[in-house]
Amino acid sequence: MLDLRIQQHFIDSADLQYQAAETLAKPLDAGVQALMACVTSGGKVLVCGEGSAAALAQYFASLFVGGFERERPELAAIALRHEGLGDPAYASLARQVRALGQAGDVLLLLTSTGEEEGLMRALHAAHERDMTVIALTGKGGGSVAKALRETDVHVGIPHDRAARIREVQQLALHCLCDGVDAQLMGDQDAVA
Repeated sequence: MLDLRIQQHFIDSADLQYQAAETLAKPLDAGVQALMACVTSGGKVLVCGEGSAAALAQYFASLFVGGFERERPELAAIALRHEGLGDPAYASLARQVRALGQAGDVLLLLTSTGEEEGLMRALHAAHERDMTVIALTGKGGGSVAKALRETDVHVGIPHDRAARIREVQQLALHCLCDGVDAQLMGDQDAVA
């Protein structure tokens, strides 16, 4: 009985990924270019999300530092976490951005709703530091999308279900890593 429900998850996920491919290609390309400008000038990427998006942030940082699908020199990326700084959780990420971020760095935000206060504060802290923001959001992007500057990048996944958004966000993170690797090291082989 559950087998049909399980199959539907696969179908829904594949359908969204297929539909989003054309829509997300240009903003992801812009995201790769922002990351390239950052790393080629010696900058670093600060990555954050809340809840399950925090796990994706850690995942991206590990791929960016350690390499995606081939060997390459390490690139600087730090996954920010809510630290026990005595601050409310929503203030912790912004403090870390202000402490670690510099002009030319990139803040990569992961959110399904775009309404988390902690992420909004981190975004504003990044702007205070003259950092570029790449926001991977769901739905319309919420308050995060509205707060982005013209020089920032919004990758808005056209869905409102968190599970589907996270699946496409993970694929988008792979695209960002692959794009940076291709720019730094050449195309190698076409994506299969």
